[in-house]
Amino acid sequence: MSAFSFLRRFCTDAKGNIAILFGLAIIPVVGAMGVAIDYSLANASRTALQASLDNTGLMLAKRMPLTDTQLSAQGWQIFQANLGASPLVYQQSDLVIRQTTSTVVLDISTTYNTQLASVLKLVGGRTSFPVGSHTEVSWGNSRLRVALALDNTGSMSQSGKIGALQTATTNLINQLKGVSQTNGDVYVSIVPFVRDVNIGGNVASWPSWVDSTFWAAPPANVPTISTSVGPGSACPFPASNKSGYLGYVCTTGAANGSATTGTVPSSGLICPSVDSGTVNTMQSGVYYNGCYNSTTYSCTGSSCTCTGHDLSICSCTGSGNSKNCKTASGKHEHAWVANASTSWNGCVMDRGASAAPGTGADYDQNVTAPTSGTSLFPAQQYSLCPAQQIVALTYDWTALTNAVNAMSPNGSTNQPIGLVLGWQSLVGGGPFPAAPALDPNYTYNQYIILLSDGLNTQDRWYGDGSNTSTQVDNRMYYQNGSTISGTCKNAKDAGIKIYTVQVDTGGDPTSTLLQNCASDPSMFFKLTSSSQIVTTFQAIGNALANLHLSQ
Repeated sequence: MSAFSFLRRFCTDAKGNIAILFGLAIIPVVGAMGVAIDYSLANASRTALQASLDNTGLMLAKRMPLTDTQLSAQGWQIFQANLGASPLVYQQSDLVIRQTTSTVVLDISTTYNTQLASVLKLVGGRTSFPVGSHTEVSWGNSRLRVALALDNTGSMSQSGKIGALQTATTNLINQLKGVSQTNGDVYVSIVPFVRDVNIGGNVASWPSWVDSTFWAAPPANVPTISTSVGPGSACPFPASNKSGYLGYVCTTGAANGSATTGTVPSSGLICPSVDSGTVNTMQSGVYYNGCYNSTTYSCTGSSCTCTGHDLSICSCTGSGNSKNCKTASGKHEHAWVANASTSWNGCVMDRGASAAPGTGADYDQNVTAPTSGTSLFPAQQYSLCPAQQIVALTYDWTALTNAVNAMSPNGSTNQPIGLVLGWQSLVGGGPFPAAPALDPNYTYNQYIILLSDGLNTQDRWYGDGSNTSTQVDNRMYYQNGSTISGTCKNAKDAGIKIYTVQVDTGGDPTSTLLQNCASDPSMFFKLTSSSQIVTTFQAIGNALANLHLSQ
């Protein structure tokens, strides 16, 4: 075949075109695939960049205030640690951090170098493109108010619980003090509770929000005492009267016209012995007096027998056949006199009607201002009143710590009164001064931390001090189908968030009451040892501190 024929055949032969076309097409195909993969990698890098920048802003906010130099140095260090290894290209000057009165603003500009798409250089494609992120974190524009409702009942003396609670609460107070930038950023109140709450006694006169009716009421069925009562009259304080009334002392109206007022013992009991020559008996807090002259009396030898009254107040006189019985000092009459308000130990019971809760209004489940009647706080001279009285919202950290150290365990468990008084402390009214005004330039977060080591046993109306009372539970949280009521719901509806802590060192069942009361399942803690109180309060403190600093 001639050379000319071979050349003509070569030029007209179509074999191998596909390979040639594929070779020409593979460059843009590979380039497009590279662009897609690089885009995905760049997107992931940008997401990581944003997360690192956000975390850097949050951590810097917790450290504020800082100088610009400190912001730059610490911000760069935190940012690098958060981002780690990355295909992004950047240097410290690319990270710009600036601050205003209440915000930290962070910006960064980086570069992503293409990997697979770099083949496009052959056809004039880009080999890198910019990646940037921006974030702003406000600090100091949120304020925190925390009410601590703390169980001070007798069982807290077991297993070192009261000591652990004091340590944990002191640590929490110090945590909150540490995140307070200025006075008023963080307020804390303390409500130690048992069956009653101590709101501070020894008052010169009864406050307008206190109902002293129960305190001042004499025992039931006490007849009117008058000078017309003569020998042989029935004893005015029958043995069947055994109710405990703690707001009265008794006086004597002796035959010679003198009167003596009894002294109130430190335990708060009423009517101590005041009559010389008579026997006075105390039963369940009720005074029994020496009654009156007998109608018949006789002497046998040196003994004198008096009849017609409960307790003998006669003696024998004379000698031989002239022996006669003689009354000791005539009739003994006792009038009931209200104690001075200065002897009140400061205890109050659940608000509401004395017969039953919910009569007219559920004052024990809300923070309605006390004005009159059953809305007032009923005073009671409860002998197991908490040693430490309530502490209103304050940033006096020393006073808060001193109050915690003064707590002492005693009495039975009434979680509802601790919860509602904790809520009351956040809004003010009654035993609490008006809560500090809310500044519209700030966001406020309000919390109650309720800790108890046992199940409810007793309130003003229900329970016997030893057995769990469902009625007491229902005042705090009650569900009937889809309808929920009680203090927990009312407080949460008012925007209060609730942490609940059950300390169970004795094998009690999990408290569904405390579980349901918590604002979120993650805000309920069941502890099985005293030491866990410390770590749990630390965790709660960390959450509150982060919330305060990152908003």
